[in-house]
Amino acid sequence: MDPELTAARRRALAADLVAERGFVRVVELSESFGVTPVTARADLDVLERGGLVRRVHGGAVPVGGGPAAEARPEREPSFEEALAASVVPKQRIGELAASLVRSGQSIILDVGTTTLQVARALRARSDLDDLTILTNGLSIALELEAEIPRFTVVVTGGTLRPRQHSLVHPLAGSVLDEVHVDLAFIGCNGVDARMGVTNANLPEAAVKALMLRRAARAVVVADASKLGEVHLGRIAPLDAFDTLVTDAAAPAVLVGEFRDVGVEVLVAEGSERP
Repeated sequence: MDPELTAARRRALAADLVAERGFVRVVELSESFGVTPVTARADLDVLERGGLVRRVHGGAVPVGGGPAAEARPEREPSFEEALAASVVPKQRIGELAASLVRSGQSIILDVGTTTLQVARALRARSDLDDLTILTNGLSIALELEAEIPRFTVVVTGGTLRPRQHSLVHPLAGSVLDEVHVDLAFIGCNGVDARMGVTNANLPEAAVKALMLRRAARAVVVADASKLGEVHLGRIAPLDAFDTLVTDAAAPAVLVGEFRDVGVEVLVAEGSERP
């Protein structure tokens, strides 16, 4: 980075790029200015607070959006595509999250590729017995089927979302409205200290919010790529969760911000921090 390029000048140039292009990605700012993605996101956050840009998934658009922003819709990856990404970090997150579970408990496993790894880690724990697991993920239910009757598996019901294998409203709340569980594991697309825990899909975000309310303790599971990201559907403020489980690539500055909010952050070790 040019040592003469102050933070104020860098942000002014970033605002100009957003206005000129209609959409600028975090990675583009990071590469253009020679700063980390965390710094680039922080610059956009400052600009958003000043009313100069609007933050969207992966970057920023001019305030009010516009044709350029609408021309770049984000295609939501399929469950299988997401499963292939960050496999090892998600496995480690799943193992650490599963270590929080005790025999005899009732838990919610939200739909998602990271929560699928939680399910697999629960299966691997031969010491566990008499678990009741509620899920709105068909992939998770099928993963756990072999553990019946050691585990009782309850599927929430609802409308099936294609490509995601998730059950959402209407009717997804019919089971959840009637239960109160010990522990809920909630997946997401973004975790931000200020904007909270968010998801790209509004129907899924609504079900996640309901799951959160039905649990005595809530854990959000998110690999490092989701930290600092903000998406369309807000699930809840970050401090509505008791614990965040993430992986060793999580930037220390963000981990510190999350802990300052009052959330316990558990980091699944096994890989070096960047």
